[in-house]
Amino acid sequence: MPGVIIITGASRGIGAAAARVAAREGFAVCLNAARSIDAARAVADEIVAGGGRAIAVQADVSCRDEVQALFSACDRELGPVTALINNAAVVGERRDIGGADAEYLRHIFSTNVDSVFFCVGEAVRRMSTRQGGTGGVIVNISSAAARMGGVPGWAAYAASKGAVDAFVMNAAKDLGPQGIRICGLRPGMTRTEMLEQIGGDAVVAAGLSTVSLGRAADPQEIAEAAVFLVSPRASYIHGTTIDVTGGR
Repeated sequence: MPGVIIITGASRGIGAAAARVAAREGFAVCLNAARSIDAARAVADEIVAGGGRAIAVQADVSCRDEVQALFSACDRELGPVTALINNAAVVGERRDIGGADAEYLRHIFSTNVDSVFFCVGEAVRRMSTRQGGTGGVIVNISSAAARMGGVPGWAAYAASKGAVDAFVMNAAKDLGPQGIRICGLRPGMTRTEMLEQIGGDAVVAAGLSTVSLGRAADPQEIAEAAVFLVSPRASYIHGTTIDVTGGR
């Protein structure tokens, strides 16, 4: 049965699409955004206008205190979270490996990896059957870059997503006995603002020969897969990361 879902990085792209799909499936949706909160509120308002339940909460999920505030706001307004999609991420600017200084790496890894630890930690406190919860499901949005290495100049992004994949495998061992499923999803080339940031059409054109379906994905296609993974229809998918890459 649908319950309450938090989706991080939900102001645009895959996150916003996932919020709409989750609402369609009957979830009460807490949309998170770090900066573009007006865009997240617009999606929440759209869901409410369609008869659903949704709120938008501004929080930088790379900061533990703000993650705690995000989950507390969801508790107050929608109820305890039963599903979580960790989607918030940054790609960073293009840098050669030698130019990847500590500040640059900290920004990417804090947003893409630290946020996963913080959000999963808060979710477990509410979901774990050992702590009085009724269970739940967590989906971490990774990237095909974790498996293929990504675009030259964005090694830090690829490495951060590799860490997310490893997290899923390890966390599954702890969380399964607590009634919590966790899995990951690796999107391939998807028409989002992040794709535009690393080259847009030029990147698509260069990579299409490796995509069996011969096109980039629409965010809606990735969102449908992500919400499927949090649904009861995916009840035995655990501890693994699924490729949604058009055959790449």
